[in-house]
Amino acid sequence: MNLANRLKAIKPSPTLALNAKAKALVAQGVDVVSLAAGEPDFDTPDFIKQAAIEALRQGFTKYTPTSGIQELREAICAKLERDNHLTFAPEQVLVTVGAKQALYNAFQALLNEGDEVIIVAPYWVSYPDMVQLAGGKPVFVETREEDGFAPDPDAIRKALSPRTKALVLNSPSNPSGAVFSKAALEGIAQAVRGHECLILSDDIYEKLLYQGQFLNIGNVAPDLVSRLVVINGMSKAFSMTGWRMGYVAGPKWLISGMQMIQDQSTSNAASFAQKAAVAALRGPQDIFVPMVEEYRGRRDLVVDTLNAIEGVRCRRPEGAFYVLPNVSGLFGRSYKGTPVTGSVQFSEILLNDFRVAAVPGAPFGAEGYIRMSFATSREQLNKGLERFRELAASLR
Repeated sequence: MNLANRLKAIKPSPTLALNAKAKALVAQGVDVVSLAAGEPDFDTPDFIKQAAIEALRQGFTKYTPTSGIQELREAICAKLERDNHLTFAPEQVLVTVGAKQALYNAFQALLNEGDEVIIVAPYWVSYPDMVQLAGGKPVFVETREEDGFAPDPDAIRKALSPRTKALVLNSPSNPSGAVFSKAALEGIAQAVRGHECLILSDDIYEKLLYQGQFLNIGNVAPDLVSRLVVINGMSKAFSMTGWRMGYVAGPKWLISGMQMIQDQSTSNAASFAQKAAVAALRGPQDIFVPMVEEYRGRRDLVVDTLNAIEGVRCRRPEGAFYVLPNVSGLFGRSYKGTPVTGSVQFSEILLNDFRVAAVPGAPFGAEGYIRMSFATSREQLNKGLERFRELAASLR
């Protein structure tokens, strides 16, 4: 008996695998600094917890509609109008088990065998595998660090084909922390205007912004809103990773198809967690300020320290909680007599011998780089950076 053929092209998530290995080492008593996982170290705000507790006390523990409770879908619409100046009706919204399920459902509902999805590199590692699981083909558009990792509109035009079903945008970006400017979004919009593809905007990091104002492509190109799919959730901004609360808003025909996929998989997201999400979206919206300010300080600490290491170059990200240092200047040097030739090998040495978990850039479409999360304490960051410096100094 064999596994399904569709799994042959799928790779385990490197972030989950590295985080699991780091946790296993910690469980063995090893002092590991984990800079691998994209998980806020802040706690879920108390008023959100209390909303879930109250829902439990009232017995709100039964099935809900697959699409989510009406109250939550209305709160999502109000949030999109208030924060993003985008207008959607509740029937255009689907509540999902994390933003990850929203993306998965979208590809499953949209793609036929051989359909193409344009993905801007560097990219979140799950995008290509999700596309392939739906029978689609990822088409990558490369970007350059010196351009702020923003895609060249001409490169998007060249990537478009009669089989293109969607373009995925992620700003602020995982893994680079890059934020697309208004000009960049306008260029992207102009590139796709002559095509019918959907635009999937993964906005999960929108509140983690260190400069400027967050813009969705729908803000600079209102004519494209009819084929805009907005994906977001509670995990990053509200420190609710384990709650698994996501949502998607888009064309009604697509949302209906996505709901059918979800009907036959998870059905509804947890009922009491939906009540907590309502509280999060309707509650005080200044809770992000101290969190973002702390992340800003950590970002500057990490970037400045990395840039002081010979052979390393690190761009200062405008959003999210990742840095993507270019470590290719260390390649070709030897560690214990063996040349270091790539990001995977570099990350393995960093974890196995220096006890720092960071994710290689290769699975993100960014060979020569590694991704490091600064969603941990400054004490841990300083310890991890010192160990990173020791590795760089040991290369000959």
